[in-house]
Amino acid sequence: MLRSYEGVRFLSDKQMVIFDIGSAYTKFGYAGEPTPRGIIRTEVKCAETKELRRIYDYKNVEDLYQLLVEFLHALFFRHVVISPKDARIVVLESLLTPTQFRDTLAKVLFRHFEIGSLLLLPTHLATISTLGVNSALVLDVGYKEATLIPIFEGEPILKAWQALPLGGQVVHEYLMKSLKEIYPNVDITEKLVEDIKVRTCFVTTLDRSAKLETSEAPDPPPAVRYPGVKTINIPGEVREKAFEMLWERDNDNLSIPTMILDAIMQCPIDTRRILAENIILIGGTTMTKGFASRLKSELLTLVKSNLYSTKLKIQTFMFHTAPSKPNYTAWLGGAIFGSVDLPLRCLTKETYLKSDRVPDWVSLIDNQRDHSPVYEA
Repeated sequence: MLRSYEGVRFLSDKQMVIFDIGSAYTKFGYAGEPTPRGIIRTEVKCAETKELRRIYDYKNVEDLYQLLVEFLHALFFRHVVISPKDARIVVLESLLTPTQFRDTLAKVLFRHFEIGSLLLLPTHLATISTLGVNSALVLDVGYKEATLIPIFEGEPILKAWQALPLGGQVVHEYLMKSLKEIYPNVDITEKLVEDIKVRTCFVTTLDRSAKLETSEAPDPPPAVRYPGVKTINIPGEVREKAFEMLWERDNDNLSIPTMILDAIMQCPIDTRRILAENIILIGGTTMTKGFASRLKSELLTLVKSNLYSTKLKIQTFMFHTAPSKPNYTAWLGGAIFGSVDLPLRCLTKETYLKSDRVPDWVSLIDNQRDHSPVYEA
């Protein structure tokens, strides 16, 4: 049988390659396809120390440049199996992507790999194209943070964006701390914790969560045996409390549910109901069993509280079901955009080598429109 990537070389030269470089995982594939060709960890093996390093855990610009060179080389030649020279690339980027990371990525792609063109696409904006809607509230809960941007009639409302350091990393830290206390002689690694999280943990209901720390605490769910090098039992209390950090409010009274309500309040009043009824969840953390149900319960409870009842007159929240898994919905949006010819949005190699800068999609300087009429004499 042919391997899945052996037919790549027969695709059209104009086919765009889509990269979604996340904090933990990278999705890659081709424009016009319904699913990515593969999902790999966003890390490289250091040639000197032989240790695995995450791309986003770089020390300085020079270190980031070298990490990206090694990572993209593996992506192009081992996974995507395509020559990067003069290739057309689409890169999905988050609102919180550092300018330093974006500029270094473009430098590596244009100067080291000599690609033909680069399209930097906002993750949240690409997501709504998978549903064919123009207005939505896009919540992305990934590994490092949760970010949210309301989009109305195709335009992101940037003044209402929200972000909190809540994601899979917080859950991993809780599990690692809890399991090390129970099994001090077992080597609890990041990969082991992630597998335990996916296989055994869940988001509990709002009613049970309110009773967990009280004298009326319900009986914990049953413990689960996890087979490994040394079989361990995952206590039911750990399974149930792993995701509670995502719902607990911090010192500023913020959590994932409050992000949604605060964003809606910062939007124009005539857009609020539409946004509340068009919520899209993306990111690997939102795939956890019970996440969407708990989020809806939290929202319905919060809008009735003293904090929001007088400010927000919304009682209904509705969630979209994307045509793909939440962890690669943004990639699918990039694949849809990549199948359409958008020459004005692409940064070509010639333009980059002349200006040596990358236009920023959130900057007014790079997005000015000339609406003045032109009259011929």
